[in-house]
Amino acid sequence: MQQIHLSGTEKISEKYMKEIEISSQFDGVEDFFELENQLLYQIHHLETEKAKKTLRSIIDRISLRAGKQTIRGVRHYFTVLSSIMARKLYENQVPSKKAFAFNTACIDMIDNDMNDAAFLQFADDLIDFFILVISERKQPSFSHQTVNKVILFINDEVESELSVEDIAKHFNVSTSHLSRIFREHVQITLVEYLNVRRVEESQYYLRHTNKNISDISKQYHFCNQSYFTRIFKKYTGVTPKQFRDHKEHEYFRFSLPTTG
Repeated sequence: MQQIHLSGTEKISEKYMKEIEISSQFDGVEDFFELENQLLYQIHHLETEKAKKTLRSIIDRISLRAGKQTIRGVRHYFTVLSSIMARKLYENQVPSKKAFAFNTACIDMIDNDMNDAAFLQFADDLIDFFILVISERKQPSFSHQTVNKVILFINDEVESELSVEDIAKHFNVSTSHLSRIFREHVQITLVEYLNVRRVEESQYYLRHTNKNISDISKQYHFCNQSYFTRIFKKYTGVTPKQFRDHKEHEYFRFSLPTTG
């Protein structure tokens, strides 16, 4: 009997048809992509608890089909979802290097931090991280356009060694003028906002990497670890070590005034 060799495309097509046949036997999977669209909307609109609930529903759909391979299927889906989120960031004018770094960070989290015994908790952590990153991309809507541009500039360059003088020079304004209009609209000083953003960003490295706290402090250009600890506790209520050791501490997020 002659052996039939299938091409790569034919093998994929055959597998695809089998999957259609198998998936049709499971009720509940037909709304999978509707749920995914809902999830992306909720993340984009910073609806944390709704997004976590929707992701749980998506995981339920995956488990219907995956059975004993649920953890494997969920792990793969988290990777796909991270890539979708990175693409959304890029489409919203996030610099390509930052969108790529976001995707790489997510995959690293999935590979190294996802505990099979607590994968649902990891799903919540992933949503928290998505929304943390998306929140910084929200377009500020202050009446002074220079203030809006400064906020976006800081968000993109938060790991750079920025000073008020550097930012003023970048926007070709005096430091006194920039400091005045920024505080007038944002209701905190420019130095405070720089610290706020550095604290917000440092939370990821504390929660999801093994980097030394002193190295994280240097990464965000705090003058020393003691100062980093003082500023971090000022905004989060806990020290960097406490935030790292106790997962129940929620992410700190600064909310810009709604008018200005």
